[in-house]
Amino acid sequence: MDIEILGRALTTLPADDDHPYRTGPWRPQTVERKADDLPVIGEIPADLDGTYLRNTENPVHPAMEIYHPFDGDGMVHVVGFRDGKAFYRNRFVQTDGFRAEQEAGRPLWAGLAENPAKSPTQTGWGARGRMKDASSTDVVMHNGVALTSFYQCGDLYRLNPTTLETLGKATWNGAFPSDVGVSAHPKLDERTGELLFFNYGTDAPYMHYGVVDQQDNLVHYVDVPLPGPRLPHDMAFTEHYSILNDLPLFWEPAALAGGKYAATFHPDLPTRIAVIPRRGQTSDIRWFEADPTYVLHWVNAYEDGDEIVLDGFFQQDPEPPAGNGTLYQRMFRFLDNELMGPQLHRWRLNLVTGLSKEEPLTESKSEFGMINQQYAGRRHRYSYSATTLPGWFLFNGLIKHDADTGKEERYLFGDGVFGSETAMAPRLGSTGEDDGYLVTIVSDMNHDVSECLVFDAADLTAGPLARVQLPERVSSGTHSTWAPGSMIPDWRSHDDPASALHL
Repeated sequence: MDIEILGRALTTLPADDDHPYRTGPWRPQTVERKADDLPVIGEIPADLDGTYLRNTENPVHPAMEIYHPFDGDGMVHVVGFRDGKAFYRNRFVQTDGFRAEQEAGRPLWAGLAENPAKSPTQTGWGARGRMKDASSTDVVMHNGVALTSFYQCGDLYRLNPTTLETLGKATWNGAFPSDVGVSAHPKLDERTGELLFFNYGTDAPYMHYGVVDQQDNLVHYVDVPLPGPRLPHDMAFTEHYSILNDLPLFWEPAALAGGKYAATFHPDLPTRIAVIPRRGQTSDIRWFEADPTYVLHWVNAYEDGDEIVLDGFFQQDPEPPAGNGTLYQRMFRFLDNELMGPQLHRWRLNLVTGLSKEEPLTESKSEFGMINQQYAGRRHRYSYSATTLPGWFLFNGLIKHDADTGKEERYLFGDGVFGSETAMAPRLGSTGEDDGYLVTIVSDMNHDVSECLVFDAADLTAGPLARVQLPERVSSGTHSTWAPGSMIPDWRSHDDPASALHL
């Protein structure tokens, strides 16, 4: 495999680092690489056409005191497929924070588990404030570029979806809400080209919702008043509505008044789900109540007569007991799906009666659900989610769930092999919802390698059709997206993929 070094980052991580989320499967990269015509075990389908993009929390400096795995700098990995061949590259997202810390040679902002008052700098980003906007959480396509985002709100960084060159920040022609930023998980409606988003913070009204059109214009932005500061993480949409939420896990108000940010579950409060017409006003928002829980990620929503159907992951225990474990064990219980017990769940919101109904769709624990994005906002049947290793924030397998029959298919990566959020890539000319491929990056601790696996979405249990070898073992990571070649400028106008990448 011919590998070209594209860049290196300064790192001050200790050589004898023993942090559980900076070692082992989470060992970070400091080198940016490029490789073409990757070796393959099996065969890459010729009708798999586009790029798989995965964001990663990839630290290069230790924390001031306590590192949390969400503190790492954004690094995006891309595996591109065209004409039965694959290429790879990885690049840091060139955020303002990453560049400032590279110049300083040390961390400049307090992390998630640290006191923001102790940040060396007075500036910063995030709903909490005085954080580094690492843009390391999510990645989504819009208007031909990849947008990376930060879970506590910040800028959206624009990346070339094939070269991963950072192109700057989204400005939306001067209307980007820089005072609050944008949360992770903005949503692309492939049918309209619109980008739907929300943000949140500690100042009233505590949430906003907006729409960006195909020309990058912010065409809609309204207040979403909440009872106080909340911690929403995701949203959903249907053909005509957007779905927001006010969930009963949020910063404890009394602690917040003292400058402390302690997320606490309030089981005496209901889950509240907001429905707003896609370009509706604040006065048009309708709230529906449901059983108390926390939903980290929604899968999809669609309209069904008078009802909106909303699928997501209902946590059985959003605040697991702290126990008497180590500091890390206490901190990371909020990352352990075995403890929180997220299960695929369905809410039905009746727009006529104003009432809601809900039911579990399975007893299986999983999270990070994906669908064929051509069905986003419309009725879907299949979802693909990740199972996790008990006690860890590591994905050890996949579940394909059939919402019509309740049938589930599973695939386990094997001992010591950990995957990423799995994107569904419709094949060229696809004719059905699961007519395509599932794509994910895995890190194999047994052989110290990483591969990009390609499955037939209609036959998950058959195992991967292709195992694409990557240049090195990459850090475990989470959120991903599939960018069809048809979404990428110049992708089809070049005979040679390398030319399309400006290589």
